[in-house]
Amino acid sequence: MSKTDLQQSKPRILVVGNGMVGHHFVDQLAQSEHCFDITVLGAEHRYAYDRVHLSDVFAGSSAETLALGNKADYEQAGIDVVLGAEVETVSLSENTATTVDGRCFHFDQLVLATGSYPFVPPIPGSDQIGCFVYRTIDDLDLIQNAAKGAKRGVVVGGGLLGLECANALKNLGLETHVVEFAPGLMGVQLDQTGSGVLREHIEALDVVVHTERATQSISRTSDGALLMQFADGDELQTDLIVFSAGIRPNDRLALNAGIEVGERGGIVVDKHCRTSAPNVFAIGECALYENRIFGLVAPGYRMAETVVGVLGAKDQEFLGSDMSTKLKLLGVEVGSIGDAHANTPGTLSYSYSDPVKKIYRRMNVSADGKRVTGAVLVGDCDPYDQLLQYFLNEIKLPNAPEDLLLPATEGGAGLSSQMLPDTAQVCSCHNVSKGDVISCMDAGMLTLPEIKAETKASTGCGGCAALLKSIVDEELDVRGIEVDKSICEHFPYSRQELFHLCKVEGIKDMATLLDKHGRGFGCDICKPAAASIFATLYNEYVLSEQHAALQDTNDYMLANMQKNGTYSVVPRVPGGEITPDKLIAIGEIAKKYDLYTKITGGQRIDLFGAEVHELPEIWSQLIDAGFETGHAYGKAMRTVKSCVGSTWCRYGVQDSVAMALYIENRYKGLRSPHKLKLAVSGCTRECAEAQSKDVGVIATEKGWNLYVGGNGGMRPRHAELFATDLDDETLIRYIDRFLMFYVKTADRLQRTSVWMENLEGGLDYLTDVVIDDSLGIADELEEQMELIVGTYQCEWKTTIEDPEKLKRFKSFVNVKEPDPEVIFVRERGQIRPATDHEKERDVRNEKHGTKDRQNAALEAMVIEV
Repeated sequence: MSKTDLQQSKPRILVVGNGMVGHHFVDQLAQSEHCFDITVLGAEHRYAYDRVHLSDVFAGSSAETLALGNKADYEQAGIDVVLGAEVETVSLSENTATTVDGRCFHFDQLVLATGSYPFVPPIPGSDQIGCFVYRTIDDLDLIQNAAKGAKRGVVVGGGLLGLECANALKNLGLETHVVEFAPGLMGVQLDQTGSGVLREHIEALDVVVHTERATQSISRTSDGALLMQFADGDELQTDLIVFSAGIRPNDRLALNAGIEVGERGGIVVDKHCRTSAPNVFAIGECALYENRIFGLVAPGYRMAETVVGVLGAKDQEFLGSDMSTKLKLLGVEVGSIGDAHANTPGTLSYSYSDPVKKIYRRMNVSADGKRVTGAVLVGDCDPYDQLLQYFLNEIKLPNAPEDLLLPATEGGAGLSSQMLPDTAQVCSCHNVSKGDVISCMDAGMLTLPEIKAETKASTGCGGCAALLKSIVDEELDVRGIEVDKSICEHFPYSRQELFHLCKVEGIKDMATLLDKHGRGFGCDICKPAAASIFATLYNEYVLSEQHAALQDTNDYMLANMQKNGTYSVVPRVPGGEITPDKLIAIGEIAKKYDLYTKITGGQRIDLFGAEVHELPEIWSQLIDAGFETGHAYGKAMRTVKSCVGSTWCRYGVQDSVAMALYIENRYKGLRSPHKLKLAVSGCTRECAEAQSKDVGVIATEKGWNLYVGGNGGMRPRHAELFATDLDDETLIRYIDRFLMFYVKTADRLQRTSVWMENLEGGLDYLTDVVIDDSLGIADELEEQMELIVGTYQCEWKTTIEDPEKLKRFKSFVNVKEPDPEVIFVRERGQIRPATDHEKERDVRNEKHGTKDRQNAALEAMVIEV
């Protein structure tokens, strides 16, 4: 059978819609054991992306970071994705779908994943320039362009989507208003009191909320502004309006094809997600199951998995989905579970409120007081995971159910993971149950990273992270397995415990630390960790006699080793600001030593390809030109990225370059558990991408907003807003405290993002420690940072001035020449002719027939690396 015949013999699956649910369907289908010919038609001109985090684009993320897949991913999976292919008609008699530009696609099975469209109230004037909807990245581009030069923006709709949109406008620097027809915000998810508390939070963020307002018309003023006129006679003038008043199922294709739709919209499906037409399925927000539209991504994923099972001849069913949700809107935690409005007859309610912290919690229980039927949480969602499990699994309430609502210091009811059945859902994004987690542990996967990799739990929205950890820790305890926090076999202590031992006892070297608290001679784990601790506490020269042997390869050579055995040279360029003379110096040095040069993401210049013996010469010339080490080789503060700020940019409101220079020069000697990257943006347009950094600073008209705990590495995570409108002095004080508290308490090789995720109490606890000084250590943290600042030294300058230290960079003790037997691969951009030593080596190798063998071995080494 030919390849063409084989392809034609496969069942042809046509998916109309390339959103999150459509993407999940084809991803699951491609991973199934059955063979299909899959084609996806997407109306947008980009691949599927994460709409849940759409507003992150306004907070500094690029559209690419939201992408769920790319061309290479689809091609590797054998999926044909056609973008810009809006489907106009579906013919059930011919089994075809035709796009608006006339392209025709045949199918054996059709999956409609057309999603929904934003509802725009029928208000006169709502279709004019300056009025937008909030649904796609293209919509965001339009809003972002309209916001340039604008001062005020209005969101029509105070529900979940409306508040997400308000957050987006706030991130654009606009004075933001929310107009809601109903009496309260998020009326679907919250009761009246919860809506009121949420409103207090949002208004405290300078977002103006208008409830019980019916917009009658939208017109233009004489100066070109938009004028909203309300039914009560009031008016509101604005520069732009975004409608985010709900969604409607996109069922037009089904309706026109004669497929059954609901009275109020939605493609009617059964428990297998089949429509009224043979071989046609519907999934996601376009589907109506038992007269209900499920407007969250998790139910859409379950629908997608149901259809994958049905296509594979499995009797898989979709029987609805829990619509409980936990959100953070404009920085405010909001949770809603089950019957939030206590509509069930006989419902009893417990409530707790803290008017100072603006926290409201309500738990609805059955008439007999034994089961949770619903809950509302505003301002603090700590009890959410427990309450959700009580609700989903109908777990009997404890004797004092009110304890479930009280702060942890006051109540002790809690929910042991051992009380959960194996069917209890842990991760709704990836449909992972407690039983799935236990099965992994039965198979020998006993750590969180192993379990996450196997099940994908906690890799979606991350809301189940605490519950997952609780299950794993309790299961380990039940199995009699101690969770060993020892840093390695030589020390029965964690890094944090070693830090405190060294500080309290004044231990400054590895020999003393091993003698007092360890055993053996140390290893590649504890040695660099100890070196980092000593550097943070005492900031001594890292290559001094008692510290040099502790360093890893990069720190030992004060340079990053590359895969071909050469090293990179990275001089510091504070804040990205550099003089022409320094640029010329870098160019001359790179040309002299034939180094490949590249501008980095941190606004520095990397010089690649330096051999060991060349490092002192290169750095000597760099230091003469006014450069310092960039610490690119160490677990230390690396860079402070900056935009041009108010000095040059017409949008800048503060001098971000000056602040970046100050911050980088202040923290440039700080060693830490992992590398640190910082950034300063001169306005909310965020050109320096501060919200993806360990510490991010964004200028406001009143001062600086401080973000902490971001990470753009293997596990991208946005930084969290920590404090707002700070003056220069307070900003630096908070950064001092934050960095030193992290350095004191984090595990080895733990980024600030992971540290914050694992920090008990999270951002609130960090706020208490750093801002409110709840532990009484603020002065100590500041003093420790002052020690680091006051004892800074350029490690390369110190090294060059010490002849003994320079010996480590020689291949031979008695001559300066490099080892002729060491072979390096010339990389892109390096054109230096072979040296005499290299020519002699090549002649000798050819004479003895070893050249080809050496080259083959080298190629194998490079490929393996």
